[in-house]
Amino acid sequence: MKIIVIDTIHASLYSRLEENGHVCVDASRLNDNDVFELLAGADGLVLRSRMTLDKAFINRFSHLKFIGRVGAGLEHIDKEFALEKGIAVLSSPEGNRQAVAEHALGLLLTLFNRINTADVEVRKGLWLRKANEGVELQGKTIAIIGFGNTGEAFSRVLSGFQTPVMAFDKYKSGFDSTVVKESTMEDVFESADVVSIHLPYNEETHCLVNDHWLASFKKPVYLVNTSRGNIVDTSALLKALDNGKVLGACLDVLEFETENLKMPPLEELPETANALMKNEKVVLTPHIAGLTAESYEKLSSVLADKIIEAFGHA
Repeated sequence: MKIIVIDTIHASLYSRLEENGHVCVDASRLNDNDVFELLAGADGLVLRSRMTLDKAFINRFSHLKFIGRVGAGLEHIDKEFALEKGIAVLSSPEGNRQAVAEHALGLLLTLFNRINTADVEVRKGLWLRKANEGVELQGKTIAIIGFGNTGEAFSRVLSGFQTPVMAFDKYKSGFDSTVVKESTMEDVFESADVVSIHLPYNEETHCLVNDHWLASFKKPVYLVNTSRGNIVDTSALLKALDNGKVLGACLDVLEFETENLKMPPLEELPETANALMKNEKVVLTPHIAGLTAESYEKLSSVLADKIIEAFGHA
């Protein structure tokens, strides 16, 4: 097969596919029109987040055998329509699940121990010990919403902290274990101290974390989101931070991101974004939870393996 790769990815995908007789073309530096010309004669497309593959795109290139997403989220690909057209849609969420899990933990520990704040203060010559008193993770009940690749990985990295871990997944069951307790959302609302979101973004999860959802918790909670920004209603979160329903938030993703995971200039962002960025109860990172040196390679190699499994040797 002839496979067009339109984003910068690890070389392992090229080597694995070429070892199996496929031809890979690096189109990551070409403009969109040149990419479209190549796709006219291609069998497969591999990308990260460069383009939105909507119905018009898929109709134009309906001859493709597959679309391969190096990564997890598929919100920029109309997967259902592609499948209707006979185009397989493959992704590699297994490749960065450990990275996301470790980042979520890192964010939480940073928030609990005021590490980011204390670091800035020390560099300014301030040695404020009592003001930076921390909170221990041990004994806190952690609720994981969505028990797929990253949710399950997060439960594993928490296993050494002697903290109860519960998980709710609307579409998955039978995962109760010594590491995690399978739970209902009612259980989560009743018992959670920390809530970590590990969901795909779609119509069902759009602004799932809203006023009503946050008000449903019996206790004040800490919120962690390493999935997609539009799952959290920022205005609702800010109100909950102000009224004490949310004690702190760890956000690797924001609802203000563009479809290709970029952030507009600060002056173009709404006031809610500015308020969020000024809030000292919030720890922010720029959608990097899944980005590590190791995951960069694994994301490509996992996708290559799936392509080979689906289509074999050329």
